[in-house]
Amino acid sequence: MLKRTNEQWISDLRASGELHEVAIKDLRDIVVSGLPAALSGWISPNSPQFEGLAEEVAQETILKVLSHLDTFEGRSQFTTWVYKIAVRMALTELRRSRWKDVSLESLVETEEGPASPQLMADSSVDPEVQTMQSDMIVRIQMMMKEELSERQMMAMKLIAIHRMPMEEAARRLGSERNALYKLMHDARLRLKHRLAREGLDLGEIFAVFESR
Repeated sequence: MLKRTNEQWISDLRASGELHEVAIKDLRDIVVSGLPAALSGWISPNSPQFEGLAEEVAQETILKVLSHLDTFEGRSQFTTWVYKIAVRMALTELRRSRWKDVSLESLVETEEGPASPQLMADSSVDPEVQTMQSDMIVRIQMMMKEELSERQMMAMKLIAIHRMPMEEAARRLGSERNALYKLMHDARLRLKHRLAREGLDLGEIFAVFESR
């Protein structure tokens, strides 16, 4: 594989013919070879789904890079910039796949009532964080029930607690992305006012559910 400077990468990717094709192939190889280590905490490289995921991410990454070459500011190695794009796209795809065959009803409630805090907590984090998430969910469920509309409460559960991607949540709720943003904004504002009355900070609460 040819070793290139940042300027050479940009030049070769903007070129035509063999020069362009070789640069594309080299970039694809860099992305695919780097994904196993980057995604090891989410999916095993030995998983049957990994090879297909890596190829899809590599293709989508290259398309995005080609269309955003003008945005590269040269503050890091070009390959590092590409690599970060690839990892973000891979994680987005993994999160999307996680919800592919899950029903909306099973996420929001069980036959007995609201989904239990233990089930809603992230099983991929350590037990201490899971306990923190479960305890926080109990408090959030109470405040959501008292402060939010049914639709606001459902959106907050999907996005803030279950961490469903915004696009998937919008699809499940039959809403446009921008409308869902507005719904979430209004819901967060109402919760923020409630939390302030109870001496809690909204940002700190949602940080609990971003832990890994």
